[in-house]
Amino acid sequence: MLKSKTFVKKTRSGGIMKIVREHYLRDDIWCGSEFCVECKHDSTVLQKEAYIESDLCSSPHYIIPDTNVVLHQIDILEDPLIKNVIILQTVLQEIRHRSAPVYKRIKDVIHNATKHFYTFTNEHHRETFIEREQGESANDRNDRAIRTAAQWYSGHLKKAPDAQDLRIILLTNDKANKQKAEECGLSAYKCEEYIKSLIANPELVDRLALSSDDNNEITTSKVLFPEHLPLSRIQAGIKSGNLLQGTFRASRDNYLEATVFIQGDGEDSTEVLIQGLQNLNRAVHQDVVAVELLPRDAWASPSSLVLLDEGPKADSENVEEENVLKGSASSTESKPSGKVVGIIKRNWRPFCGMLSQSQIKEATRHLFTPADRRIPRIRIETRQAATLAGQRIMVAIDGWPKHSRYPNGHFVKALGNAGDKETETEVLLLEHDVPHLAFSQLVLSFLPKMPWAITEEDMKHRVDLRKLCVCSVDPPGCTDIDDALHCRELENGNLEIGVHIADVSHFIRPGTALDQEAASRGTTVYLCEKRIDMVPELLSSNLCSLRCSVDRLAFSCIWELNQDAEVLHTRFTKSVINSKASLTYAEAQMRIDDSSMNDDITKSLRGLNRLAKMLKKKRIEKGALTLSSPEVRFHMDSETHDPVDLQTKELKDTNSMVEEFMLLANISVAQKIYDEFSECALLRKHPAPPLSNYDILNKAAKSRDVVIQTDSAKTLADSLDRAQIEDFPYFNTLLRILATRCMMQAVYFCSGMDSDFHHYGLASPIYTHFTSPIRRYADIIVHRLLAVAIGADCTDPDLLDKHKRSALCNNLNYRHKMAQYAQRASVALHTQLFFKSRGVLNEEGFILFVRKNAIIVLIPKLGLEGTVFFESKDRITPPLTFNEEGPTLTVQNHTFHLFDRVKVTLSLDSSNIQHQKIRMSIIEPVIPGVSVDPPEMEPQTKKARLEH
Repeated sequence: MLKSKTFVKKTRSGGIMKIVREHYLRDDIWCGSEFCVECKHDSTVLQKEAYIESDLCSSPHYIIPDTNVVLHQIDILEDPLIKNVIILQTVLQEIRHRSAPVYKRIKDVIHNATKHFYTFTNEHHRETFIEREQGESANDRNDRAIRTAAQWYSGHLKKAPDAQDLRIILLTNDKANKQKAEECGLSAYKCEEYIKSLIANPELVDRLALSSDDNNEITTSKVLFPEHLPLSRIQAGIKSGNLLQGTFRASRDNYLEATVFIQGDGEDSTEVLIQGLQNLNRAVHQDVVAVELLPRDAWASPSSLVLLDEGPKADSENVEEENVLKGSASSTESKPSGKVVGIIKRNWRPFCGMLSQSQIKEATRHLFTPADRRIPRIRIETRQAATLAGQRIMVAIDGWPKHSRYPNGHFVKALGNAGDKETETEVLLLEHDVPHLAFSQLVLSFLPKMPWAITEEDMKHRVDLRKLCVCSVDPPGCTDIDDALHCRELENGNLEIGVHIADVSHFIRPGTALDQEAASRGTTVYLCEKRIDMVPELLSSNLCSLRCSVDRLAFSCIWELNQDAEVLHTRFTKSVINSKASLTYAEAQMRIDDSSMNDDITKSLRGLNRLAKMLKKKRIEKGALTLSSPEVRFHMDSETHDPVDLQTKELKDTNSMVEEFMLLANISVAQKIYDEFSECALLRKHPAPPLSNYDILNKAAKSRDVVIQTDSAKTLADSLDRAQIEDFPYFNTLLRILATRCMMQAVYFCSGMDSDFHHYGLASPIYTHFTSPIRRYADIIVHRLLAVAIGADCTDPDLLDKHKRSALCNNLNYRHKMAQYAQRASVALHTQLFFKSRGVLNEEGFILFVRKNAIIVLIPKLGLEGTVFFESKDRITPPLTFNEEGPTLTVQNHTFHLFDRVKVTLSLDSSNIQHQKIRMSIIEPVIPGVSVDPPEMEPQTKKARLEH
């Protein structure tokens, strides 16, 4: 049956276009139930045994939720107890348009066979499709479509002889929709009403999201925040220029402060400073907000105070707020400041953290403290407070009324005991949005069948390089070996250098579930004790990994260089290699340094090392930066996998050797794919930092009578090379660490969507990522582009679509940033575990930053940064004098400067189990009145301290 609509539309040029929309209706769409005798299908979804014990309905029943129930109660629908649910096509289409995250979650539930969720395409069923009536809103039409489908199900299944007791229950929180459903003879309940009626799992009530009706339930009568402007006024304000739109970024160090990033063209992007609860106006980190600028005389500067929202507060403005604002507004370096006047898009997600149990006996309302300090505390109702005490839990925000100091939310799930390594690792993965679930069977179905071997078909468009003396050089324990190298002398006296990269794109074909999963994950995430693979282990550690003594498919970049390391010729080819050795950096270095070793592998390594030094010298002469950041390596206990020792990573010549040829390969490939595909090449750029970024570096250098020039990467590199102080060899490293903090983030982009290709840090006009396709999805795309460019593979339409390529780059940039943060969090967690077993250590360090009430100290030996506070709530604060120009901080009669050498005592502060931290106290210089006593420790920690 065919329904069609014909209407005319006026075009931009003034012409008339006739549009015909056809809508096909069928009567053979099956209902999905085991009860049904009319439209029986081979595989049924909805069970006969559809029993959920309920006070409202004792008979078997199927549930039909409306759109708002799915949108707001997805946590309930995901619970294992809720089964036999019919998701209507009308609902699914609305969800898709209104919330991509919820759409993905409900699709995952539908695909979970144990949940028995069935999608019914009511919009194409002859008996359930309805036309929109004259004057009827789209929302009312959809509500009617849902009721019509529920009525059809009710009548359709009654025809089955053994389905007489079966009921169809419509869940809706819309009063009008519920009333109309009941008038039609349907069983309709509010979601909360139905969930509270369930006998089997009373804890499910805790997962109920607050509806708009009861959003103001957990509040005080006092209005604490200004009303948010409606969206229509916000849009008009942005259009007129009276309001600005940007992303809200809460401060980690000061809960009364945030910035709003206003995206502009190129260097026109700006940041607006927001200070104080009223001006923050219920915005949450990463929300898209509307901001109104304050008058110029009310502009302020960022506060230098470290101010954390410790302990439950009253529902009133905090006393500290005015003090913070007064202090910052008096500064001469004021920034554009403003206030949040409306929310354009909430970016809420479930947050990990811990419950702060109410002191009132038998209370059901409690405060939840998120693990991320940038997220405000959340009020929730739960009857499980005693059970959840000491556990990490997940909570979702439902709303933030203007009467409430904190947003309201609901409990989602418990993650495990706080402090357990497994629980804390799960928390850091969830908090940084790292996809870490096991690969689905659908994804795994696209892997090659074992045993696998190279076939004649695989050898098409490939060169056989198995006789070459190829070897890999990697960190210890590396199993996902992406790259291998070779060096040999040619008859004409020149040298042939080859970089051979795992041919992952051979196994991962475009558009497959395996490809889509890798694109979504974006990158492999390396934690201290494990890694979260981007592709399944069969590929990452076996078939793609360039292990020694096995034939492997590769993509090779081969150069002819003269003895002065000048590139004479470059070629690219798909290949087959057989690596002759898998070496660590230390093993490769030992071979190079051992004059008694002269085998082919060692000769190859020496040639590579010699050329790499020349290549590096040329790069640095062009202005490439050599920066520094302290990295640590943990030594793990083989049984418990707990850290037993840590040390800073030592870089050898072989590290630099591999790096130089990877950089050369990436630059060569970037130029090739751009030459072939100027509109859709996937490239990587590193923007030059704005000069204001260098303020802290300039101040630090000036404090030691050293001048740093920041006009270009070349002048910066040269002045960093000259920045030496006699008897202070670590000064130059400290400057380079600070210079690293001044840099912008390097990002992927599509060549057809940007005009600035320059890589500031490498001083290269063009760059991409080609050398790590096992662990980076960007490299897989680059491999596909290069394969098409050399005629080794055919293209697919998405590959040459610059808009899709640009959207992919946005996801890859996000995934790489989150992976970095997750890796740092893993280092912090393992540092805490290390100190838990070692007790107290005394170490030398250097001051990296000076704040109003604290100094931030770097411990080079441990690669660790920490804060020494000079004020606390339970002690008398010594007199503090902060000079912003220095910057310097005077405590009693001692003045601290940047890069001063200090001695500190380090211990694990477990007083707040959620935010355990390494506590630093000053030992030298000795300051009268400043205590250095470590916090009270557990007995085993005291013992460890005595042993130390």
